[in-house]
Amino acid sequence: MNSSNNKMVNCPTVLTGMSHEMRTHMNAIVAFSFLMKDNSCNNSDREEFSNQILNSCEQLLGLFDSFLDSAIIDTGNSKSDSKIYKLNSFLDDLLSEFREELQKDGRKNIELVTDIQLSDSTEVIIDKNKIYRVIRSLFQNSIKNTKSGYIKIGYFLRDEKVNFYILDSGQGYFKCKEFLHSEDLNESLVLHNDTYTAINITLAKKLIQMLDGSIAVECNGLTGTGIYISIPVKVLVNSNININKYQNTMIAI
Repeated sequence: MNSSNNKMVNCPTVLTGMSHEMRTHMNAIVAFSFLMKDNSCNNSDREEFSNQILNSCEQLLGLFDSFLDSAIIDTGNSKSDSKIYKLNSFLDDLLSEFREELQKDGRKNIELVTDIQLSDSTEVIIDKNKIYRVIRSLFQNSIKNTKSGYIKIGYFLRDEKVNFYILDSGQGYFKCKEFLHSEDLNESLVLHNDTYTAINITLAKKLIQMLDGSIAVECNGLTGTGIYISIPVKVLVNSNININKYQNTMIAI
């Protein structure tokens, strides 16, 4: 991979985009704070403005977290933290977080669909923190690019590899594909002016490379995005292995 794609701090378009994102969210925070002080503002309006302020704050924190995490990986200071987990409960905490996020943001037009094998008690050794970071980044992209429809998250185990997938019915396929395969983020950001998505995709790609895994993107429907992640894991010998034989995970709902 081209070094210009690895070192985001050396990409002036990324830094310019981050500056623009920061100003946008800060302006929103100031504007909604001002509106909350208006005497004509009722309780319902104040609650809405408060939610908008909270959302802008979370967007800012997420942007910084992804950028800094990517920079830490570039320094070589990110370490592996693999432990034993049961696959049927591996994503529980993360999915609960996503459900709360959709409910809190009032995204009633987006349905979170899960495809988890509850009967699969297979135990694997895997780096949960890094996998969570990858899926969280990709989920944030799906939210940003999906106004209504669904986001589907699931996994299957095959050949000592755990394959995760995040599908959505949004509009972000072409720019996700561009950022994933880009050798020059400057050029890609000129084509698709979305720093938030670019940083999340770049971070996910770096983390997956650290885990010796692979990532691919396919079109889901007309413009929706299907991202597929394959991570090699060590399956414990005494696990009750229940392998999903189905090849096609792009199930229409």
